Parts: sequence; structure tokens; C-alpha cells
Amino acid sequence: MTNALHRAKAVADAVLYEGYLLYPYRASAAKNKARWQWGVLVPAAYAAAGTGEHHWSQAELIAEPPDDGVLQVRLRFLQVQKRVVEVAGAAVPALTVDGTEYLTWEESVEREIAATIPFSALGKGTSVPFHVDGGEDVEPIIGADARLVRRRAGLHGELLLRGDALPGPFGGVKLRVRVCNKSLWDEPGATREQALAHSMIATHTLLSVPGGAFLSLIDPPRWASVVAEECVNERTWPVLVGAPGRCDTVLCSPIILYDHPEIAEESQGPLYDGLEIDEILTLRTMTLTDEEKRQARATDTRAAELIDRVENMPPELLERLHGTIRYLRAATGEAEEPSDVTARPEAPWWDPEADASLSPETDTVNVGGVAIGKGSRVRLRPAKRADAHDMFLAGRAAVVQAVLLDVDGVWHVAVTLEDDLGSEFYAQHGRYRYFGTDEIEPMTVDES
Repeated sequence: MTNALHRAKAVADAVLYEGYLLYPYRASAAKNKARWQWGVLVPAAYAAAGTGEHHWSQAELIAEPPDDGVLQVRLRFLQVQKRVVEVAGAAVPALTVDGTEYLTWEESVEREIAATIPFSALGKGTSVPFHVDGGEDVEPIIGADARLVRRRAGLHGELLLRGDALPGPFGGVKLRVRVCNKSLWDEPGATREQALAHSMIATHTLLSVPGGAFLSLIDPPRWASVVAEECVNERTWPVLVGAPGRCDTVLCSPIILYDHPEIAEESQGPLYDGLEIDEILTLRTMTLTDEEKRQARATDTRAAELIDRVENMPPELLERLHGTIRYLRAATGEAEEPSDVTARPEAPWWDPEADASLSPETDTVNVGGVAIGKGSRVRLRPAKRADAHDMFLAGRAAVVQAVLLDVDGVWHVAVTLEDDLGSEFYAQHGRYRYFGTDEIEPMTVDES
């Protein structure tokens, strides 16, 4: 595995366990009774039964391999493991022995399938079948006629890879990576919980081209823009990972990410409930009562480790989670601002007086030679970096409600949709949609 893959693994691990266990980390919490939501690939028979689930995912992207280059693939997922408390041979929901509580619960086991394939072998397509064994592990509970039994069902799957050379002078390969659950399990009328025992959870792939490169699908070069738009990604999305500027490694994630995602260096460990809210979750975990913490520890070993880590966190490490500044505009504290903007804060961004120099309802920003401010009609043109929700609004007419400046010195407009019957209600409550100045076009008064 390359250094880039090692660096990417931290982000991939966060994807792997995103939503695995939600605050307050107790099995009794309602939101922990409906788990396993991301990257779930169920057996084909269960998917075909009209359940709304899927048995395959696909990523398409553009690679630029060197001569005689190879593709390194790491398929990663969780296998559900049922932990059952048995007393005298019968399953029970819970058992307390000498003050220690044991719960019946669904755990997981990490799985990784690795393959290295020459690009020269991808032209006709390559299949990488794999099998994950089932099993049963037994752990006696000391002090009682009881035991913990951990059971796993076997899984069968297949990686399908294909690489087609792109026509034209620029070269490159359009790469397709499809992951399929090939397990033959079929039980008519089965519940989702039963199907999950035979499923791949949080499924994602790490791809690397040593000595080569991948092209960003978010911001591809112009020559590759048409091919990039034709890439079909189903239930997974490829983004560049590793240090900014590196492009030899991609994470095909079931969660929408931007290129070069990073785990904050201040993060002290996984919280399973999100990627960017460490301080909030840490503080809230600290407020759990001793009884709630006891229940969380009994729920899952990872929850127990999390509780212990938070309880023993030194104050200086907790302080690091608060108020971290990733970027300062300049040594003076002022933004490098375009000359066509009418408002300019004189105070540094962190000074409350900076807000006094801004007036979102009266400020304007010049877009295409037109002063855009509150009441201006604009046409929405979401950029390629926009998420799926914004892309659905491409071409729609909107009315500007405010012009805003963020702490990085970037201007935005808050808008309501012109044809939205609820726009007046949203405006009354300050609920807007936000776009950059490069994502809007001025409209004339009469333009429809």
C-alpha cells in the first residue's frame, strides 16, 4: 500500500464507521435501533423483492496511468456480527453479573479485499471474486451459567473492473469499478435485520495508481469535462484523497465528500456520529450521567473506549477542539477583496465591529457588470462543486434576499426561489438558499 493510501485510510475509517453508533451511544437509544444506513449492499434476492435496497454499487472515473501501470484496489466494508447473551442455552436481551451488564447487540467486523491489477488487463474487464467466512465465537461469562455468542454469516462478493482507453490526443483511461454482493441467501418475507447479516456495510473502495494520476470529477480539466460528465456513479462517489496536490489515490465513498477530505488533527479519536463536530459530541458525552455511561459501555466495546477517552481527556486537548483557525486572510486581518464590491469591512474578521461595516440587506456585489442586491432577480447556475440539492436548481429564477461576506472574504447571495409558493414564509423565518457570485446570472425585470 502506498503512503497516499495509508494517509487516505484515516478518512476511509471515518467513512467505514460513520453512523456505526450514535450519541448517546446506548443500545436503548431509539436512533441506535435503526443502524447500518451507509453503503449497504444486500443479497441480490432481497434487493429484487422490492425492498428499496441494492446489491451493487459502481464508480466511474478517469485515470492517467503510466506505461505498464497498475491499479491497486482496496475494497473495505463491515460484516455484521450478532452478539447474543445466552443463559443456560437460551438467548436473553440482557444479563447483569456482579455489577457488569451484558447486552445482546449487533457488532461488526472490518473486512478488506486487496487486489493489484495491470491496466493492460482491464481492457476486456477483470473479475475479482471474494468470499468472507462466517463463524461463531463463544465467550463464557464468569460467575454465571451464561455466555456471549458472536455469530457471523458468510458473504460472497465480486469486484468487476474495466478500463477503456479514451480517444483523442490526451490519453487517459475511463475506469469502472463495480462492487456486487453475490451471496445466494434468499428468504422470502425476510426482514431487513435478517438481510443485513448477509450484507456488506459501509462499502467503499480505495484506488491508487502508483506513478500515475486520477482526474477530479468535481473540477476536471476542460479536455476531460465531457467524459467526466458521462461517468456514471451509483451509490458511491470518487474523490481525490491524500495531501492537497496529490492525485494518485481516490476514495470511492458512499457519503458525498469533496476532494482531499481530511480528519482534523485536533480530533482525539472516532466519535462515529460525524466528521466535523468533535467538540459538540465530546462536551455532550461529558454530560452523560454515570448510569448512562455504564449503559454505553455495556453496549459496545468501541463505545466503552470512547467514554473512557472522553472522561480522561486533559483540559488542554479539549481546548484544542475549540476555536481552531484554519486560515487567516492576511497579516492585517483584512480580506483581499474584489474592487467591484461596494462594502468592505475595516475591522479584522474576528472583531465584532466587522459586522457593523456590513449590511446584508443594502450591500451589493457586481456580477457581470450589474449591481446585485436585495430584490435583484437572478438565474441560478450552480457550479460543479455544488451538491446534488443545488444542482437540481440549475436554471431556476430566484430573488436575492441578502448579500453576505464570510470569514474567508468570499461573497455569497441568499436567495428564495421565485416560483416557490413557500418563499415568503421562508423569507420571514430567514431560511434561504446560498450561492456564490459565480453561480448566479443577473436577470432583467421582464425576463421570464
